[in-house]
Amino acid sequence: MSLPSRPLPVKPLVSLIFSQPALETAVFRDLAAFLGPPDMVSAWLHFHQTGYYAPEMGLNLQRRLAVFLHLADPSDLCHWKACTNDLERRFSLSGRRLVNLDPGYLSRERLVLATGKNYTHRLYLGQGFYGEVTLIYQKGSWRALPWTYPDYASEPLRGFFTQARQKYLWQLRQLARKVEVEEKAPENLP
Repeated sequence: MSLPSRPLPVKPLVSLIFSQPALETAVFRDLAAFLGPPDMVSAWLHFHQTGYYAPEMGLNLQRRLAVFLHLADPSDLCHWKACTNDLERRFSLSGRRLVNLDPGYLSRERLVLATGKNYTHRLYLGQGFYGEVTLIYQKGSWRALPWTYPDYASEPLRGFFTQARQKYLWQLRQLARKVEVEEKAPENLP
C-alpha cells in the first residue's frame, strides 16, 4: 500500500506574453500580491512560435518568464491559475487580452504548467483546470516531451529553467538546514 506523503515545496513560475510590454510593471506588481516577489525574470523573447494568440492579442508579441522567490505547495496551482485568469481579465481592453499569463511550478524533476484546456496528456487538478508536465529534468538537463511547446524546448528557456532550478535546490537545502536546527533546539519550558 502506498502511503500519502507531503510533497516538497515548489518554485512558482509564470509565463507572461505581452501585446503591450509597457504593462509589465503593473502586471508584476499584481502577480507579487499573491505569489510574492519575483526571484528571477528572463530576458525579453520574441514570441513567434505560434499564431494562436494573434487574432486576440495582435502580432509582435513579447514573452518573459518569471520565477518567484517564495517556495509554495504544489496543490496551490489551481489557485494561481484562477488568480492569473482574473489578472488577464483586468488587463483586457474591449474584451481582448493584453497579456496572457500561464502559471506553473518548477520542482527537482519537472516543470508543470496549468491550463484550462483538457487534452489526453493533462490531468485534472480541480476548479476547471488541468496540469501538464511540460519538461522533465533527467540526466543533468531538461528534456522536452512530445507535447512540449517549442519555445519551452528551446535553449534560451531551458537555460533559464536550469538557473532557476539551481536556485530552487539551494533554497531546499536552506529549508532542510532550518528544519534540522529547529529539531535540535531544546523546547521552551513554561
